[in-house]
Amino acid sequence: MPALSPPSVAQDSGAAPCALAQGDWVAAAFAERRAWRRVAGELRACGPGHAWSLRGVARLDHVGAQILWNHWGRAWPARLELSDTQRQMLERVAQFSSASAPPAPWRLVDQIDRLGELVLHAVGHMRGLVLLVGQLLLDLLRVAANPLRAPWRDISGHLYQMGTRALPITALVGFLIGVVLAYLMSLQLRQFGAEAFIVNILGISLIRELGPMLGAILVAGRSGSAITAQIGVMRVTEELDAMRVMGIAHGFRLVLPRALALGLAMPLIALWTTLAALAGGMLAADLTMGISSAYFVQMLPAVVKVSNLWLAMGKSMVFGVFIALIGCHWGLRVKPNTQSLGEGTTASVVSAITMVIIVDALFAVAFRNLGF
Repeated sequence: MPALSPPSVAQDSGAAPCALAQGDWVAAAFAERRAWRRVAGELRACGPGHAWSLRGVARLDHVGAQILWNHWGRAWPARLELSDTQRQMLERVAQFSSASAPPAPWRLVDQIDRLGELVLHAVGHMRGLVLLVGQLLLDLLRVAANPLRAPWRDISGHLYQMGTRALPITALVGFLIGVVLAYLMSLQLRQFGAEAFIVNILGISLIRELGPMLGAILVAGRSGSAITAQIGVMRVTEELDAMRVMGIAHGFRLVLPRALALGLAMPLIALWTTLAALAGGMLAADLTMGISSAYFVQMLPAVVKVSNLWLAMGKSMVFGVFIALIGCHWGLRVKPNTQSLGEGTTASVVSAITMVIIVDALFAVAFRNLGF
């Protein structure tokens, strides 16, 4: 390969100013930093009204053509001398280089339109979720009228996948949360000589609030995303279309088993998570404040009414049903491409966790006098 000639731009100060490009305008010639800085300075010296001559350019590739095209403001100069090969190269670069549009000015009307689009988008999702709830109620009546035709095998399979296989991670996280809460509260209670009240604080907070909500958040991230991914893959592989052609209802075969399974499993997961958190709290209380596990177990029923447990189980069932419905909703709205599948899975997890927090707040307000 012959040696490269450094690229340069000279100016012809004649009657009409003309810029003369010379050398090799290829990527290898611009790899040297000094060459690029020198050419950049020479290009800045050439104003927009200059004529251009590329007769002195020995070789021109896409990199050199792109540099020239950008310097020309992505428009052809009024006067240009070049060979047919160079013109073809520049025309190819011009074909795939679009001029950047100036940013649109900020207008209040556009922002109001954007807000309206978001509101309509949210209303559409709410409508779809309400339709799923209504279809679920109709399917439950169908099962009650003819229990033998219910998809019991699907329900049992989802119970195992969403319930049994979620026990290890929920127990581990619950245990660690109990340890952290007991340790932090012991530092504060010891200052006032109120170590015995750790049973009250841990009992109410874990049984009534943290146990069910923590279990629901873990299940939303684990099972909610799995539901959306499963149904979304069925959309990508056109299995949902095949079910529709065969007359198989999506609600009865896809939504109902998952909603029933998660509605039954979620109270048990919440109870399991709460017990693990209480075990961690008892261990930390024994190590940090000398409160024995026997005293903890003896005092817990006296300071925490059983109505708190029933409230926790009730809202856990609501959590489970809504997590399943949200997962199915986003799965059924997935488009037949992988990008939509990823976006739907992410939206499903975020929506489910947000729903858990909102529903928990509503239960806290509605039953604020229960259990105290």
